Amino acid sequence: MEGFVLVLALAALPAAGNFLGGLTAELLTVSGRALSLSLHLAAGIVMAVVGLELMPEALTASDPWVPILAFIGGGALFVGIEWLIGSIRKRLGAGGEVSGPLAIFTGVSLDLFSDGVMIGTATVLNPSLGLLLAIGQVPADVPEGFAAIATLRRAGIRRRTRILMAAAFAAPILMGATLGYFALRQAPEIFTLAVLALTGGALTSVVVEEMITEAHEHPTSKWEPIALTGGFALFAAISAYT
Repeated sequence: MEGFVLVLALAALPAAGNFLGGLTAELLTVSGRALSLSLHLAAGIVMAVVGLELMPEALTASDPWVPILAFIGGGALFVGIEWLIGSIRKRLGAGGEVSGPLAIFTGVSLDLFSDGVMIGTATVLNPSLGLLLAIGQVPADVPEGFAAIATLRRAGIRRRTRILMAAAFAAPILMGATLGYFALRQAPEIFTLAVLALTGGALTSVVVEEMITEAHEHPTSKWEPIALTGGFALFAAISAYT
């Protein structure tokens, strides 16, 4: 059970970061440009997580083609999730485009769930890797939580509802960490590494298709490329010095 407690403690770090970002959005007046910059920062960190930690670890497999195919499968998983969300939205009468609190909550929850799976899986392989990924996700989840709650605030959602939703974001990451830990604890290493690559592919798709796209729907800034590369550099520094 000590290993499971460690996984939950590690998953709680990015969950706390996400909640802190949401509380910050409650206290500050948020502009569209600030939202765009925060999303670019988060996107850069997620790209660094995938490029510097997940895929290098996954490619240590005895048969590298397995995690490589799993990475592509992560993109396919993203497509499937998008289709599922679209279907739910249509049934709820939201039309082809997902909008409103449900869409925001669902999108952030899916990302946090994948973070949890990643942390749980990585901890099975190496507790130090799990710690590094958990610490690295904190600065990514702070702007994500900020952007999510700021968007809800701009949409006119009641403050009590916003705070409850911000707190509820802890559930998917803890669920993902639990699944990643118990499902893969006794699994062959090649399977665990493939799951890491699958998560990396899904996260890459989320960055390109969701985070950057959403960021460009707000007023742009000349500092966006700096925020993107700065986020990447931030995680690189965390990875190099921890």
